[in-house]
Order: sequence, then C-alpha cells, then structure tokens
Amino acid sequence: MSPPPSAAPPREDIPFDAMVEQSLVGIYVIQDEVVQYANAVFAGLTGHTPAEIVGMHIRDLTPPWRSEENLQRIRQRVSGEVPSMRFRTQGWHKDGYPVDVEVHGSRVVFRGRPAVAGVAVSIAENLRYEHDLLHSREQLRALAASINEDRERQRRHMARELHDVLGGILTSIKLDAARMRRRLDRDENREIADGIVDLAGNAIEAVRQMSESLHPSLLDHLGLVPAVTRQLELFAARHGIECGVDATASPLPINAAQGIAAYRIVQEALTNIARHASATRVQLAIRLDGRVLHLAVADNGRGILPAELEQPSIGLVGMRERAREVGGHLEISPGLDGGTVLRLMLPPAEERAAHD
Repeated sequence: MSPPPSAAPPREDIPFDAMVEQSLVGIYVIQDEVVQYANAVFAGLTGHTPAEIVGMHIRDLTPPWRSEENLQRIRQRVSGEVPSMRFRTQGWHKDGYPVDVEVHGSRVVFRGRPAVAGVAVSIAENLRYEHDLLHSREQLRALAASINEDRERQRRHMARELHDVLGGILTSIKLDAARMRRRLDRDENREIADGIVDLAGNAIEAVRQMSESLHPSLLDHLGLVPAVTRQLELFAARHGIECGVDATASPLPINAAQGIAAYRIVQEALTNIARHASATRVQLAIRLDGRVLHLAVADNGRGILPAELEQPSIGLVGMRERAREVGGHLEISPGLDGGTVLRLMLPPAEERAAHD
C-alpha cells in the first residue's frame, strides 16, 4: 500500500496590519466624515500621527476653500452615487499650510455601515515638475517668438538693402552701359555694351526676386490677399500645379504681425505641398466670419498620414507656433476627398491686443 498523503502545512495568517502600516502610500477609512483609521503615511501627509488624526473631522484636515468640495466627494461615494473616485485635492497641514495630494477612494462597509476607504499620496514633487515644465515651455515659446520677430526684422532690412542699395547700383550700371552703347562706333563694342545691359537687367530682376522672398513688399503696401495671391501665381508657374484663390475683398481686421504670420504659414504650406504631396491642384480660401479671419489651404495630393500628425515635423510645429504667437489657431487634417487641408483662424487684432 502506498503511504497516505502527508497533511498540508498549517496556513499562517497573513499580517495585513503590518503590510498596511509599512505601505509607502497613505491608507485611510472615513465614516461620518470623520477619520476612523489612518496609517502613518496618511497621517504624516498633514503632519499628524495616526493617534492624533483618528477622530478628526475632514473639515479640520482640509483648507477652507476645499472643505465643501471634499465633503461632497465623500458623500457621493458613501451614497453610492459615485462609488469610486480619483482626484487631486489639498489637505491642511497642522502647521497651517496646504499640502497637495492625490486621493483614490471607494465605498466600503465598515463596522456594518457605509464608509470610504482608499489611498492618498503627496503630489508636491509632481506639481513642482509640472510647474517647471510649463515654465520651460513658456520660456521656449517666448524665445521662439523673439527669434521669429528678429528674423522678420532682419529679412525686412535685408530686403530693403537689396532693393534700394544693390538694386540702385545695378540700375546705374545698366543706364551707364546703355549710354555708352549709344556712343560706340564699332559693332563689337556695341555687342559688349548690349551684354552688360542684359546682365544688369537680369541681376536687377534676381535682386527683386530675392528681396521679395525675404520680405514681400505687396504685404506691406497692399495687404495679405494680394501678397498670397502673388505667391500662389509664382508657385503655380514654378511647379506646374494648378492654383485657385477664393478670397474676400473686405478689409481684414489683422495687424502687421498677424499678416506676416499668415503669409509665412501659407509659404510653408506650399513648400510642403511641393515637397511631399504629389498634388496637381491647390486651393486657397480667405473669408471673414464676423470679425474672425479664416484661411484654408487645400490640396488634392496623397494626404497627410496619422503618424505625421502625431509626430509632426519641425515645419508643422513652426506653423502652429507662428499661429499661436499672434493669437491664432492652426489645424491640419486629411481632406474629405483626399489630400490635406490646413486651416488658420485669426481673431481680430484688437482682441489679440486686449488679451495680451
């Protein structure tokens, strides 16, 4: 006969009390809006010992501006309206200052009646990191805005210097060469003078195009609609892509900074279309909805991929930042019939100034 199976070893009780007391998070039980149980970590959040905190009312552990909110959350869980809840709030340290905590509690039955039991942790470090991250982000945005502003100022200066100084010199060379040609007797000398006149004319046109690419004079003198319309005309001629413009004739309620931001966004959008879209048509629309300007650039190309929206390129990030800097909002999405649509919304310039 086989020996009888050995008896299972006796089960030892698991020391739950020791586990709770050694927990790295605060553990509590609240009943009748009074703390019925707290481990050392929970009590320590407000500078108390477990013996001190048990029996204290929630109002005594909460800043005055948070008391009603926290009591309402306790009542919602006890009643079963919201059985479980996780939220950030503040406790009140016994030395007289608020402490930031995150609480997760659920409805339980304690000693035969409803109560709330849960955990709480300090989030002071988390909030400090979040604040530092937000501050760093704002500093980076301010730096980017300053860089854009300086870059536009330099572009405007270089465009003016190219047009006025270098353009003036080349014009003088062209005029002098034309005058010299009229005084020359030999045909070969006239041909040389003709060549100088032609070269000077080509150089003047190249300087004009460089000046316009640095800073569009149409934008300063005639406004956004003529400037972007001219930009699309040049784009169509350069890339062989059909372009259309549907723009309001009404004066646009935008300031100079908003105008250059919108122009640069359209410029970057067209660059992206030429590089990536494989489009055959581009449509630009500018309209007013009340006093809010709406600008859209749509193409019929391959369309933007979800991954490109989730992890946008520097160009897309730059366009969004330009819009944000002048109080606007930029969205980029797939078109309903394929392709990609870029939408820019700009509030009236006076509203932007008032917000600043």
